[in-house]
Amino acid sequence: MNNILLQTDYGTLHNCIPFDRLKNEDFEPAIMEGMRQEDEAINALKENPDAPTFENTILPRTDELLSRATDIFFNLLSANTCEAMDELAAKLSPLLAAHSNRIMLDSQLFERVKQVYNQHPALDTESQMLLDRVYEAFERNGATLNAEAKQRFSEIQVELSALVVKFNENNLKATNAFQLFIEDEQELSGLPDTALEAAALAAKEAGRRGWLFTLQAPSYNPFLTYADNRALRRKMYLARNTLCTAGSPFSNEEMVKRIVNLRRELAQLLGYKTFADYALSHRMAATRQRVDDFLGQLLKAYLPKARSEVTEVEAFARKLEGDEFQLQPWDMAYYSQKLRKERYDFDSEMLRPYFKLDNVKKGVFQLATRLYGIQFRRNREIPVFHPDVEAYEVFDEDGSFLAVLYADYHPRESKQSGAWMTSYQEQYRDDDGTDHRPHVSVTLNVTKPTDDKPALLTLGEVETFLHEFGHALHGIFSDVHYKPLSGTNVLWDFVELPSQLMENYAIEPDFLHTFAFHYKSGEPLSDELIQRVRESRNFQCGYACVRQLSFCMLDMAFYTMSTPFEGSVAEFEKRVWEPLQLLSQHAETCMSVQFSHIMSGGYAAGYYSYKWAEVLDADAFDCFLHEGLFSREVARRFRDCILSRGGSEPPATLYRRFRGKEATIDALLRRNGIQNEVKSE
Repeated sequence: MNNILLQTDYGTLHNCIPFDRLKNEDFEPAIMEGMRQEDEAINALKENPDAPTFENTILPRTDELLSRATDIFFNLLSANTCEAMDELAAKLSPLLAAHSNRIMLDSQLFERVKQVYNQHPALDTESQMLLDRVYEAFERNGATLNAEAKQRFSEIQVELSALVVKFNENNLKATNAFQLFIEDEQELSGLPDTALEAAALAAKEAGRRGWLFTLQAPSYNPFLTYADNRALRRKMYLARNTLCTAGSPFSNEEMVKRIVNLRRELAQLLGYKTFADYALSHRMAATRQRVDDFLGQLLKAYLPKARSEVTEVEAFARKLEGDEFQLQPWDMAYYSQKLRKERYDFDSEMLRPYFKLDNVKKGVFQLATRLYGIQFRRNREIPVFHPDVEAYEVFDEDGSFLAVLYADYHPRESKQSGAWMTSYQEQYRDDDGTDHRPHVSVTLNVTKPTDDKPALLTLGEVETFLHEFGHALHGIFSDVHYKPLSGTNVLWDFVELPSQLMENYAIEPDFLHTFAFHYKSGEPLSDELIQRVRESRNFQCGYACVRQLSFCMLDMAFYTMSTPFEGSVAEFEKRVWEPLQLLSQHAETCMSVQFSHIMSGGYAAGYYSYKWAEVLDADAFDCFLHEGLFSREVARRFRDCILSRGGSEPPATLYRRFRGKEATIDALLRRNGIQNEVKSE
């Protein structure tokens, strides 16, 4: 069998993955062979009669085939899965976890690593960081445990690997299982034309009359924001917020408890009191106390504003509906939109005609060109994994090749919800100095085109595009020697800085003027409407911040437990949220069972990272505001000090080098118009 994954030279431009020749049957044999090859390489390393050195113990790359095959497989599992891939993931994930455990728990191998580490060899900064990372990886993965504890550690890792795959599979299947078909046009009152056209197209594609609404964000969000029919808003809200709850065919209730308990047990095996203590020991924040203080500082600043904002919306709703009206969660977006329209004469749907996806792409790419001098050229000869995907070559200011960028824009049943950036090939240098440039992917789930209109985005979708594009730049500009330190391989509470920095441009007039033209008339977005957008930018910023903080606190509550978690997940969630609850909670709803960031993603005991990075991004963007919105000098510093350096140095060091000082929450409070009653430290 001609298995493309077993070849190192694909014979394609930039050695891009030949997705057009890749078959599902290729994955299992390639991954199994990759594990065999790595075992062989590890054995050779252990049997080396020479004394352990950085060069013969730390540097050898043992997983080239395995990492390549698994990167492709798990990236596609998120972006373009099928039943066969889901089954294969369930089969392979425990095998891969067991394989990794065998390596990390190998006493002979760890002894060689420890000898190098204890020698304190004279190394450059990046090499020292690699050595520290390798040694810490062994420690954090159980290498110092006794035989019995190692066995249990391995069992936990294997079980967790299977659980997180199943958690995601349940989320996707539950999301796809819900469909709201509407045939009575009167029930669609209030919905904008773009939502109606998308729903009509969805129904047509499903072979039905009328309109089809789903729980995918481009369908769900406009429905909750604009549909006049309160009963249907309630139905959609409850459908979305009861996904995977107890009693559902795709319930994640027991899985949440098991994941949380296994992570706690794993941390305690390693000598930590809780999983949060374990996770935070490898983060910028470092300790639970520092995270608690940080979240508390933000909560003190934003909670009073959030409460007044909700009170204001309810008062506004009662003016329209009567004094007996009780604001419910499925009402908040609807009446908030009406209040914003009254106050600022602005509705986010007013912007949609100016955000044609093709123009937004040009605007985002041109922004990178303006800041960094780089160029994006679409190349249809580069194979892609789905017809929706576009492939670009990225070139530096001097014309040299920088990266391949895949862009995948629209929702489909084979694709997880949300948005993310990932790598199909990370940047690194060979021993001979050859620079292997990255192949990165930006995955979105933005509004699709209809029969009558092109894809027209909301401002929020433009911000999401900018966010994931910022992650992509982190990968594209990587300029390090070692793959484990390249691109976005940084401490978790630093990784969101490049992405959130880019979001700041979304409402800047000089950026919008480069691409925001009406899709029919070609008229530019007016300065007057942009000003209304800017004036409304902090509308309900307190509510938005406290909502995020509630997610952060739920995450920390799960992972600061030192004893087994028992009882109802939904009741636990509601207890955690009660002190900062802004709207009524409903017994049947539960977010935790769909909270993939902290259950199956990398944000366990780390969701606070979004707010942590928001402080950094506000402080960093302040630099652009003072020195020039498109300052090439500030952009050069940001590229040289942060984007290109990956994890080659501690993030605090990189940030100070860029900014010349530590970040405080002051810039964020100024940006949000919040009175800073809490002095930053």
